[in-house]
Formats: sequence, C-alpha cells, structure tokens
Amino acid sequence: MDRFRVIVWGTGFVGLAVLRNLLTHPAYEVVGVLVNDPAKEGRDVGDLTGLPATGLKASRDADEVLSRPAEAVCYFGPSALHMETNLAHLTKALRAGKNVVETTVGALQNPERAPAAIRETIEAACRDGGTSFFSGGIDPGFGNDLLPLTLLGLCGRVDRVHTTEFLDAGSYPDQASLASMGLCSSLEEAALLGTPGLMTSIWGGPLYMIARALGVEVEETIERYERWATPKAIAFERGRVEAGCAAAHRIQLAGVVDGEERIVIDHIHRVTPDVAPDWPRPASDPAHANRVEIAGSPNIVQETVLADEFTGDGNAGGCLATGMRAVNAIPWVVAAAPGILSTLDLPLIAGLGGMGHAHAPPELR
Repeated sequence: MDRFRVIVWGTGFVGLAVLRNLLTHPAYEVVGVLVNDPAKEGRDVGDLTGLPATGLKASRDADEVLSRPAEAVCYFGPSALHMETNLAHLTKALRAGKNVVETTVGALQNPERAPAAIRETIEAACRDGGTSFFSGGIDPGFGNDLLPLTLLGLCGRVDRVHTTEFLDAGSYPDQASLASMGLCSSLEEAALLGTPGLMTSIWGGPLYMIARALGVEVEETIERYERWATPKAIAFERGRVEAGCAAAHRIQLAGVVDGEERIVIDHIHRVTPDVAPDWPRPASDPAHANRVEIAGSPNIVQETVLADEFTGDGNAGGCLATGMRAVNAIPWVVAAAPGILSTLDLPLIAGLGGMGHAHAPPELR
C-alpha cells in the first residue's frame, strides 16, 4: 500500500487524538507536525502523544514544514471563533501545494451555503496551489450529513429526517464554545444563539445538503433555542452552573419543505445526564449519542455511540471520529480536481488501512 504523506497542523484535543492514530497507521506517513504552543516546539512527536520517540520534532515554523514533500495537511486549528487565523493557515497550506482536510471551519462543510467571502478565499487558494479542500464539519459533521445521507439511500419514500446530537457538556473540553452559545448563562441574559439567522448560518449547511440529496427545496428555516434552568447550583466535571442558569440547552434548526418541517438538525447538551428530564435523551448511552430518525418507507432509527477505546469517554470518541472522518477522505481529496469538496462529492469512505494498525502500547490502554 502506498502511504500518503501528511502534515498535522494543530495538536489540541482533536489533533492529538488523530496524531496518535496516524503515527502507527499503514496508509499515512506523518512528515510534519505544526503546533501553536511554544512549550511544544522542538519536542518529539512521540513525547507529545505518549508514544515512543519518533525522531520527528514539533515545529512552529509553518513555512519550513509546508516546504516538505506531502500530499495533504490535516488541519485541527482553534475554534471557528478564530476565523481570520484559520483562513490564514488554510490558505497558506493550499498555496504551498498541499491538499487540506479539516474540522475547524464548519461553514465550509457545505460550500454552496458558505459565506461568499470565506468560500472565495479558499477557492482562490485552491486555484493558486492546484489543490483541493474538504471540511468534515465540527459537531460532529458526519452526524448531520454522512449518517443521514447514507441511511436515506435505504428508503423508498422519505417524509421527514431528524438528526440529534446528544452531548455530555459537563465533560466537553471546549467549555468556552459551549458558554459562548449560552450554556451555563442566566436565562435573564440574551443568548447568542437567539440572534436571528445565526443558527441557519452554522447548521444550515448540512440541512440544505440533505435537501439537495433528496431533490427538494427548502422554503425557509425555523430556529429554536431553549435553555433549561437548574433550580440549584450544580458542580460538574469541568465547571459549575449557578441556580437559575442553563444546565442544558437545545438547539434546533428545521427546514420547511412543502409547507412542513421536514428536515431537522437538533442538538441537546446537558452538563449532567439527569438535567432537563423532559427533553429527549439517548437510548444507548446516559449522555452521548448521534441519532438519525427517518419517517417514511421504511421508518428508520439509528443511534450511534462513539467512545474512547481506553476510557469510554464519549467526547474523546466523538472528537477522534470527527478528525478521522476528514483524514480518511485524503485519498479522494488528493485525486480530485482543485477546489472545495463536500460529502456529496466523495464516494463511500471505508477507512483505508484501518485494519493494518499497530496497537497502542500497554501504558496507553
């Protein structure tokens, strides 16, 4: 098997999880690792990941690392709140002749729905570098496009599609992102997600992708944001929510087709599994799951639980799966004509080389 040479850019929660898998993966060869933290610069990549020494050193010199021969950059940058930084990094990689797969700029999950300025910036870099770009989405994207799109191929008739992400928000590593949405906030304060049009700009991409796949037109989107106030303060794994503040929130975007809400993207985040008891909850796990419900012929309910292989942590499992979904698209992204790709442009991706993997050392199990 020919190995794809890759550069991993970003070693936060997702980047490190992916890097641990790529270092022993038979389909990929890691030829460079770019970090932001000065404390990580110069450290052996094995040391960063808890694996044996590799001889490969982490670097903050993007120009030097991007000059190395490689087919792709796997980009796991800061959150979408840092759009200017992310676009600067992504365009630098693309113009350096490196194809890019990433999980940071969720707006590009569906390039047809991306803001024109962002889409045109990436398209120009792809033209200049003769490269291709694929965003796998961030929350995780495959829960709102890949999973429902695959199941829709089993149907003779589709009346309604409803995806739900259930998240254990209390152990989620990026508490700042959840707080920026409105979790743990006072219900007396206006929530960011109450801003008209914001939810459609964030989650409209996969919703409209589903509509395109089904050959229907979305007439409008309906945005709903709810917060569940806790009657008493709750200390949870990564923080604390005060009485009267949101210990759970629900983010729902519905697409209207033929006058009815027929495509729904839903998120339910709880700081502990027992709050918001009247809201839907997963059937397969106390806190984590991605559920797809299709009403039609046949009716389909699929619930997917992702968990870390050693700890069982759902956040770790979900974040790794988000990253690997993008990485496993590399063979097809490399082969594609220059430009931005979406899930609808890619074939079935089954995880090339995944069964030839070396096991992690016992100390990591």
